[in-house]
Amino acid sequence: MAIWKLQPLMQERIWGGRNLEKLGRVLSEGKKIGESWELVDRQEAQSVVEGIGATIGSLWSGADREKIFGRKAPEGGHFPILIKLLDAEEKLSLQVHPPAEKAKELGGEPKTEMWFFLETKPGAEIYVGLRKGVGKGEFEEALKEGKVSECFHRLKTEPGQAMFLPSGRVHAIGAGNVILEIQQNSDTTYRVDDWGRKDGKGNSRELHVREALSSIRWDDVEPTWIQPRGERVLVCDFFKVTRWWLMPGEVRELVPDAGSFRYLFVAEGKVREEESGEEWLKGSGRFVTADHSSLILHGVEESTVVQVEFP
Repeated sequence: MAIWKLQPLMQERIWGGRNLEKLGRVLSEGKKIGESWELVDRQEAQSVVEGIGATIGSLWSGADREKIFGRKAPEGGHFPILIKLLDAEEKLSLQVHPPAEKAKELGGEPKTEMWFFLETKPGAEIYVGLRKGVGKGEFEEALKEGKVSECFHRLKTEPGQAMFLPSGRVHAIGAGNVILEIQQNSDTTYRVDDWGRKDGKGNSRELHVREALSSIRWDDVEPTWIQPRGERVLVCDFFKVTRWWLMPGEVRELVPDAGSFRYLFVAEGKVREEESGEEWLKGSGRFVTADHSSLILHGVEESTVVQVEFP
């Protein structure tokens, strides 16, 4: 039974900034940090449990897998969920992730994800799905004319909103958004346009137009925000996300569920965990093992806590 803090892994990105410092992340001086990988089990990156030094990958393949991750844990060589923080100081590329039926054919990994918005600057927006009337022909013509962004549906963003992005949905994060991203364990992205951007050496990033055109769901038109039902934000084939609130002085007991681990993230405010007395600030994340007993949180400030688990 354990509540673990994991060591985040910072990722430099051309579109990143310094906003994750506000969420308690330590950033290398002078670097544009676009992503903090909070919970990851990949060949190139491993979350390490503070205090014990074990990686999520070693625990996933160990003898206590069911106690730690729960009886709902699917088969597979790697823990199947990747959780990140994203700082879009600038716009991300216009892109798509391949659906499962296309990923194998294209040599990539399928990727369904969800965005939960933590901070947004005035006027911040996202590009998500296709506009009405846009099909493959219109999209390809816009690519030739350098106007493909006009094919994308756009939505203004606010903190607390959530967007589901099944694989095959075209998208881009606009500038001025800080996001909690929950996704399949994948790192396959096909870019169709990168706004003419150059890196520090004057080079453009690689585009993957053929693969993207093969992956886009052409009937995915003008999606809207997730509409939570009470505390439940989203349940899909790969993860379940809930959200709940604590007012100052309010107490919340999280009933144990041996079916799944729980990852808790403080999206707003400050809470105190009763057993340890530790205060979790905005931006704090904790991994709670599936065999943990009841967990009691006290509201220190008006707070929002997001929970991720297996569906």
